[in-house]
Amino acid sequence: MNSQTLAKLKILAAAAKYDVSCSSSGVSRKGAGGPGNACGWGICHSFAADGRCISLLKILLSNHCRYACAYCVNRADNDIPRAAFDSAELAELTLEFYRRNYIEGLFLSSGVVKSPDCTMERMLRVLELLREKHRFSGYIHMKCIPGASRELVRRAGRYADRLSVNIEIPSEANLKRLAPDKDYSGVYAPMNFIRQETEQRAEDRRKYASVPDFAPAGQSTQVIIGASDERDKDILRLSSLLYRGPRLKRVYYSAFVPVGGSDPRLPALSAPPLRRENRLYQADWLLRFYHFEAHEIADAEHPDLDLEVDPKIAWALRHPEFFPLDVNRADYPALLRVPGIGPESARRIIYARRCRRLGPEHLSRLGVLAGRARFFIVPALDRTPDINRLGPGRVRALLLAPPSAAKASARQLSLLRSSGNGLSA
Repeated sequence: MNSQTLAKLKILAAAAKYDVSCSSSGVSRKGAGGPGNACGWGICHSFAADGRCISLLKILLSNHCRYACAYCVNRADNDIPRAAFDSAELAELTLEFYRRNYIEGLFLSSGVVKSPDCTMERMLRVLELLREKHRFSGYIHMKCIPGASRELVRRAGRYADRLSVNIEIPSEANLKRLAPDKDYSGVYAPMNFIRQETEQRAEDRRKYASVPDFAPAGQSTQVIIGASDERDKDILRLSSLLYRGPRLKRVYYSAFVPVGGSDPRLPALSAPPLRRENRLYQADWLLRFYHFEAHEIADAEHPDLDLEVDPKIAWALRHPEFFPLDVNRADYPALLRVPGIGPESARRIIYARRCRRLGPEHLSRLGVLAGRARFFIVPALDRTPDINRLGPGRVRALLLAPPSAAKASARQLSLLRSSGNGLSA
């Protein structure tokens, strides 16, 4: 690698780090025998299901951009080093990184050069070279530029495993305020087209033996957290609509990082809101896998997520009337509402209770997290009083207590049980 290519790589790889919407479980490209096929294990941005770290070359084709988005490091008026790869140069670089076992796939994005269509054409040239000339079978995630034509999006879906169109700001009014060159119509048009193409291919497969893949790993998007004044309830409502409408695979949440310069439109943050980002990811998990609705997690009375406890515990503390839940009778959706019980442990409970009545001694072996679940279920674990006897405030304090304080609280609960003060389970 010559010094000029290395300099470009440092600039464009650093510029790509703010886009987090590049994760995938991996896909198999049938009939492809070229290098890079990692379908046996799957590919994701950081860690595979078995715990292995999987690497993508995450890079911009160019950080030149004609847009002036206030929250973006690559905005037109920001004084930063600029660089751009030639399409053939980036394709060769990707292959060289793969041959050295540095990466197993590519995440490709770009600043908007001249126009969305012009930028997409240049990005597609990279994918065409990798897939057709070099027979690269590894995972490729490509970011679609909002406002690009349908034909270019269709071509992108032919070569990429996953596509993403970043919505960035959770409300259109704030998007127009912070990014005057963008609007929601430019974002939703390619999103909806990707969904339509995916559904059409699925329908065609029912009629024809061979149908070309179109973005087989689906599509995703990114929402920036903290650059504008939306509440968590608004963000979760948007995510819920995106999962149901364009049927996105993932919505990624990115804590806003000040990227140089002072813009009065942006909040003065001392640090990125990383804990809020984490709580939104947990809430997103509840939307996708735990049968929760967005309004149950955050509503007008509780517009923002509790930063001290995870959203599932927060919901349980607000709804003590739902508990204690009998694990020998509750159905699967109800079990998922219990802190400390996840989809896998809920399935194990339902399977195991067909054979025998479950007692406290069985639940930990089935994967239930006793430290969380003990206040919300019967049979009670270690005869712990439930949330209705202790009260939500006391349960919250016990769940937040450090280990040493938790041991002291456990001794207090034991004394209360033995003293017969109406707290025995």
